This record gives sequence, structure tokens and C-alpha cells, in this order.
Amino acid sequence: MNGFNRLIMLILALLLIAVPVLLLLLGLGVLPADQINLYTNYRGGLDVLGGISVSDFEDLTVRLIVGIVVALLTLLAGYLLLRELTFGRRLSRRALLEDEPGQETAITATAVRHLAEGAARESGAASSTCRLASDKNRYEVGCDIQVPASGNFTEIGANSRDNIRRVLEEQQVPLKNVEVTVQGTASQG
Repeated sequence: MNGFNRLIMLILALLLIAVPVLLLLLGLGVLPADQINLYTNYRGGLDVLGGISVSDFEDLTVRLIVGIVVALLTLLAGYLLLRELTFGRRLSRRALLEDEPGQETAITATAVRHLAEGAARESGAASSTCRLASDKNRYEVGCDIQVPASGNFTEIGANSRDNIRRVLEEQQVPLKNVEVTVQGTASQG
């Protein structure tokens, strides 16, 4: 997602959080309605929506429906906001494999993840899910695998780690660490 899309998503998420919180504070009487109306003209917006007023919310059912809608909008906005603001480890979208002028070669994070998942399956894992983080243009690979019911957990885990490291190093992917977690046996299906 490019920067413009992220900016639009961030503004939308902040608006979806700010509007319900403002309406909640107005409804509870924490903020004076006349003063807020001077800055936001929220009453004009409510008039446009069909003349909705605070007195329309006297029925308990209507209040519950409005409360549920506000809660859902707040949860949606929180999800969108947290999705855009990455806390924790950063991920480099691309890593340069060769930086010689005229012969630049890069690999995407998705390609690195697919290589790691394939290497884990190649070494005996029944299924694998890998995640990446980057530190100073070097990838940290974490891979959760499931082994066949007849497999040796320790052996397949160690083989997967070694094979992931070997495959990525053969492709000249800058690596910092490879961590494999065996999550159990794969379901027979």
C-alpha cells in the first residue's frame, strides 16, 4: 500500500474514532453541546440527516441500537488504526541482493516468506506459516510448522531451521536469525 493510501486510511480511522467519542461525550453531558456546536456545527449535520435530536433517543431500544452501532464503528476504526500504525518490528518491503550500479537486484518480503515456507515443507514439515521482521536490512524469520503424526518433532524442527537458513543464504537474502516453532501434528484430512 502506498503512502497516499495509508494517509487516507489513517484519516478515516481517526474520524471513525473521533466522531463516536465526541457523540458519546455529548450524550453523557461531559462536553457542553452549545460550545461543541460552535466549533463543529454538529447540529447542522444532524439536521441534514433527518432532524435527529437527542430527544429522539429517549426509548431504550433506540439507545441500545445507537450504542451498538457506535461501538461497532469504534472497533472498526480501532482495527484500521492499529493496522496502519505498526507497533513492534518493522518489515523491509524489499532487500537488495546486489547493489552494483546497473545490476541492482532486489527481493520482496513476500518472496522471502514463500522461500522460507517452501524450505520448511521441503525438510519434512506438513505445513508451515512464516513471518518476517527486519533489522538493518537483515531478515529475522519466524516459522511455525506442523509435522506429520509419525514424524520426530525435534528432528524436523532442526532440519527445517537449517534448510530455511541454507535456502535463503543460497539466494543471498541477508539473514539475522531463523526461528522454527513446532506447533504440533498436522491434521489428517
